[in-house]
Amino acid sequence: MSPRPADPRALERIRRVCDAPHEDDRALRAALLDEIGRFVGFDASAWLLTDPESEVGCAPLADVPCLPELPRLVRLKYLTAVNRWTGLDRPAAGLRSATGDDRASSLVWREMLDHHDVSDVASLVFRDRFGCWGFLDLWRTGSGARYEEAELDTLAAIAGPVTEALRRAQAQTFASPVPAHERGGPAVLVLSSDLVVRGQTPPTDDYLRHLLPPNDGGAPVPAGAYNVAAQLLAVEAGVDDHPPVARVHLAEGIWLTFRAAWIGDGGPTERGSIAVSIELASPAERTSVFARASGLSAREAELFDHLAAGSDTRQVARQMVVSEHTIQDHLKSIFAKTGAPNRRTLLARAVGR
Repeated sequence: MSPRPADPRALERIRRVCDAPHEDDRALRAALLDEIGRFVGFDASAWLLTDPESEVGCAPLADVPCLPELPRLVRLKYLTAVNRWTGLDRPAAGLRSATGDDRASSLVWREMLDHHDVSDVASLVFRDRFGCWGFLDLWRTGSGARYEEAELDTLAAIAGPVTEALRRAQAQTFASPVPAHERGGPAVLVLSSDLVVRGQTPPTDDYLRHLLPPNDGGAPVPAGAYNVAAQLLAVEAGVDDHPPVARVHLAEGIWLTFRAAWIGDGGPTERGSIAVSIELASPAERTSVFARASGLSAREAELFDHLAAGSDTRQVARQMVVSEHTIQDHLKSIFAKTGAPNRRTLLARAVGR
C-alpha cells in the first residue's frame, strides 16, 4: 500500500469519533480504525486494551493474516524490545525508522512478520497520567512500504484524544450494576511455554466465550491467557518487569483478573507449563481500575480508598489531615467525574456489590 500524506483534518475527525456514543470499547476501536485508515493506510492491525497498572494486554481487536498463529505472535510480541509499548518514549513509532531499516533487530519481525510480507509497523501506545490503556500495531505489507515521519507525527497527535476515549470507555463499564454471578469452581488454563493449551477446568470455557465470542461456534480463543502468560515469559527473559497480571471487563459490571505463574519450582525448562488463573476481580482490584478510569486525582483517589475501607467523613478528614468541608469538596468532584449521585452508588459501582 502506498503511503498517503497525513491529513491536517485528521485530529478533528478523530476527536469526533471519540466524542460520539459507542456501544462499548470494541465498537469505539472499530470506528477509530475506520477513521485512521482514511489518512494513514494500513493492511492489518492488532489493538489491545491493557490493564492500566500492569500494562499487560487483555482485550484484543485484531485483523491480521496470521490469526491461526496467534499464540506465537503474542509470545514474540511480548519478547520483542523494539518499539514495545511499555518502552516507547513517544506515542507512535515506526519499525523501519526506529531501527534504521535494520528490521531484523526486532524479534517479532525477524521470526514472523517478515514471513507474512510485512514491510513496516507503526506502533502506538495510549498512555496518560492515570495509566496505560492500550497499544496498537498497524502493519504495512509489500516490498518497500514504510511509514513516513509525517504519518507517524499524525498518529502521535491522535494518541491523546484516543487515550482519553479508551479510558472513558473503561469507566463506563462500572456504570452497569453487577448481576448475580455464580462461581462454578476455579477457572484455570494450562499452557506450554509456547502458549499451546494443554488443559483447562470446566468454568474456563464460559469465561472465555464471554470475553471473545468465537465467530463459528468453535472453541473460544484464550487471548487474555496468552497475554499474561507471554508477560511471564517476558519477565523471565528480562524484557520487561511488570507483573503477569491483567484485569479485564467481562460483561455488564463484571471484571475478571488473569494471573500467570509457572507450575513447579525449577527453572522454565523443568517447569514447562504455565498456569493462568481467571477469577472475579477483588474489591481492591476493581476500585483501583475504577479510580484510574474515572480520572481521579491522587488526593481524590486517596479519599476514595478511605471510603471503600469503610471510613466516614469525620474519619477520612482525620486520616487525610484536612477539614470535613474539604472532604465534601473532594466528594463533589468525585461524584462529577464518576456520575455517581451519592456515596452508596459510588461504592457499589466500584466494589461491585
